[in-house]
Amino acid sequence: MDLLDNYKKAWENQPEEACKFSTIEIYKLAQLRSSSIVKWIFIIGILEFVILNSLYFFVDMDEAYEEYKKIGLENFIYYSQILAYLILFYFLVMFYLNYKNITAIDSTNKLMKKIIKTRKTVRNYVLFNLGYMALLMIIVMVAEINLQIEDLNTKQIILIILLTLLVTAVALGVLWLFYQLLYGFLLKKLKRNYKELAKLDSVN
Repeated sequence: MDLLDNYKKAWENQPEEACKFSTIEIYKLAQLRSSSIVKWIFIIGILEFVILNSLYFFVDMDEAYEEYKKIGLENFIYYSQILAYLILFYFLVMFYLNYKNITAIDSTNKLMKKIIKTRKTVRNYVLFNLGYMALLMIIVMVAEINLQIEDLNTKQIILIILLTLLVTAVALGVLWLFYQLLYGFLLKKLKRNYKELAKLDSVN
């Protein structure tokens, strides 16, 4: 049981005249804990961005782009990556703003709204990353088939499609589990905070 739970239990059993003071204390603790969680979401987002992009130092990108060039996707890859980076920067900025805003609010209702907004931001961030990976793999598959269409029969095309969909599903599953480990625990704690604040708000 954490400090907020202790305050909540004591608050529920105290005399009515002390309720106002305890409500403020519980709110401050909830705000502090929410701020800490959102700060960690921002830090993890930054670390994830830096670490994943550091992998480029260990991968031969020239060779990869040569492969994309062979199937006619060099322009798509180039411009889609620029767009992806812009969107990722947008999410990182939103993570930071969520953290800054959640420390400056002064009412239970506003804090609850900020918690909801933060959870939606993280959810949309995860969906974007999953969607971008799926789109990239499917487009590469289509380009590969189109390049070799004259040398492939119907069974081979169906096999390539099924294998690509299987690999895509496995890759998305692994990435989803990765994000559950990174953000799932924090989002659950944030949801718990929201429920506690909702109870506090209903009493007032």
